[in-house]
Amino acid sequence: SLATFSKHLFIFSFFCFSFFQLHSQSTTKLNAVIENLKKDNALKHASWSICVMNTKKDSAIVEYNSTISLVPASTMKIVTTGAALSILGSDFKFETKIQYDGILDTITGLLKGNLYIIGGGDPTLESEYFKDKKDSLTTTEKWAAILKSKGIKKIDGAIIGDESIFEDNMIPSQWIWGDMGNYFGAGACGLTYHDNKYTLHFKSGTIGTKTSINKILPDVTDLQVINTVTSGGKDDNAFIYGSPYSNYRLVQGTIPANKNNYEVDGSIPDPALFCAQSMEKSLKAIGIAVSKKATTVRALKEATESSEININKQTLYTHYSPPLEKIVYWTNLKSINLYAEHLLKYISYKKTGIGKETDRTEIISNYWKDQGVDVSGFFMNDGCGLARANVITTKTETQILRLMSKDKNFNAFYNSFPIAGKSGSLGSLCEGTYAENNMRAKSGYITRARGYAGYVKNKKGELLCFSVLANNYECTPTEMKLKLEKLLIAIAETE
Repeated sequence: SLATFSKHLFIFSFFCFSFFQLHSQSTTKLNAVIENLKKDNALKHASWSICVMNTKKDSAIVEYNSTISLVPASTMKIVTTGAALSILGSDFKFETKIQYDGILDTITGLLKGNLYIIGGGDPTLESEYFKDKKDSLTTTEKWAAILKSKGIKKIDGAIIGDESIFEDNMIPSQWIWGDMGNYFGAGACGLTYHDNKYTLHFKSGTIGTKTSINKILPDVTDLQVINTVTSGGKDDNAFIYGSPYSNYRLVQGTIPANKNNYEVDGSIPDPALFCAQSMEKSLKAIGIAVSKKATTVRALKEATESSEININKQTLYTHYSPPLEKIVYWTNLKSINLYAEHLLKYISYKKTGIGKETDRTEIISNYWKDQGVDVSGFFMNDGCGLARANVITTKTETQILRLMSKDKNFNAFYNSFPIAGKSGSLGSLCEGTYAENNMRAKSGYITRARGYAGYVKNKKGELLCFSVLANNYECTPTEMKLKLEKLLIAIAETE
């Protein structure tokens, strides 16, 4: 009857009104923060975007500019680490092999041939993030002891670092000159060692005076450092300039006054050579003689002595990295560019046989596209986010986060993100709010680009995923951080 129909229509209309009113109320605060940011003078010439999804639904709860391409900075690491976990698995381990060519006389202990360290793309060899502080032995000292236990007493040849699993060009083409000499600009080498990092220990005096370098640790053979750093300012504003495979380093800028052993970190020019030289020193220290100078496969090929690189080699020992889950944990918690680049290159190696920049970013982009992610507007130029040529949409980042919430390796991914008010780059954010100890997110920051991407449980206990990016704002990085913090708190407080 008409009366029954009218009654049903009224109930349906009331249900729809109630639903939309509830939905509106649940995002009211977040929408208000977005509206305020739209009017913010510091963002007048900026581009910024937000996308929030419930992980159980393939649609946005709230979005603004979610399809515009923006520089992601280190939020790019979610793209790389997520793909690495999905493709390789959380229990995957890198392998580094100690091999020899020639003849090993087990009676006399003479190896008449070369000893090779075959890099497997492991970023953790002698890394500070996996160093047991109670263990005083370095990785190469442990390897040397293993070789001695196998009866080797003399090597009539050289220690050769083999980094050929990755291409020789360690630096992504879009990284800038001001980054690559510094520790955060260390490139991914097929045989990375000691985080591809050395530390300059400065002594500074009164403001405006020249500084001096007390020591360089570890000792990098033939490293030439030109120091023009002066005393001044409150922070480390010293930058190291230099290219891969060049031992010339120029240091410019300022460090705080009246400091002793003030540390500034730089990138080791030739990590594979440094590893081979470290091995040679470790062998000699326990009485194993080595007749020739340490070198690398790359250096031998450049010297057109490729005939010396014997493909017939025997394995003496295999070193395994910690599982990928732990590597991803440090990659995201400490935002380690080197680790992210290693993961990207290794995925390229698995797909093509060599870790190359030109292949790797396309492989990752296509991987996510094949999983159903909308990758329009996504252009990837490295794995860590240091390159300003990277652009992505908040929609793409949020879709990747949502997909990862259904991945069997999700726990490893989720647990790698800093926790609001507790750890990493989020340690001082959202304190005393619903986001504290609840939100987990990867932050990103390079000049005039800041963002956050991650997860939070709303007041209903539902897991939300989100991405917030801002570029070219006209305020200090700290001020922008505080503006975005209001967004993060509002995301957490949705109902």
